[in-house]
Amino acid sequence: MDLTRHLGTVVSPANLVTLLRLLLSPVLFAMVLAAEDRGGVSWGAFLLGLVLAASDLVDGVLARRRGTVSRWGAFLDPFADKVVVIGVAVCLVMVDRYAWLPVALLAVREGVITLYRLWFVRRGLAVPARRSAKWKTTVQGAALLIAVLPPIEDADWLVTSSLWVAVAFTLATGAQYLADGSRATSTTGA
Repeated sequence: MDLTRHLGTVVSPANLVTLLRLLLSPVLFAMVLAAEDRGGVSWGAFLLGLVLAASDLVDGVLARRRGTVSRWGAFLDPFADKVVVIGVAVCLVMVDRYAWLPVALLAVREGVITLYRLWFVRRGLAVPARRSAKWKTTVQGAALLIAVLPPIEDADWLVTSSLWVAVAFTLATGAQYLADGSRATSTTGA
């Protein structure tokens, strides 16, 4: 394997944007926790959340435009999404903005499906991401942004409703992955 070419896909512009998202996620967590007296609501958290959401779009555009979609990027991008989503959601639980149950459902689904997909990869099979998985991440991000948006500070019904919509999307896409994996094993005999 050509080391220069391999490093070029690992250190591609798209992957650097994804790594930046990972590096900035603890800053977002700290902002949510610092606003504990307001339930994690702050303009700083909202704006950084928007930047991180935009970076998720940018890394995908960069990878496709430059033709540098790599295995590393295919792993790193969804991993960064999960870190941001679960991390912020847990922080919102810690500041009493979110309840534990929906956040636990999000976290368990993300963990189970990640392990499920890794199990397939180790057997040389793939369960490719569906377009609905990108929608799931978008809905999750929107729910988080709503939760930290200052004008919505007193709209608990909206915060709770948007979180449960995100949970529904998350569980539905999890069921799709399980079904796709089942089909993949039945057609390959694995």
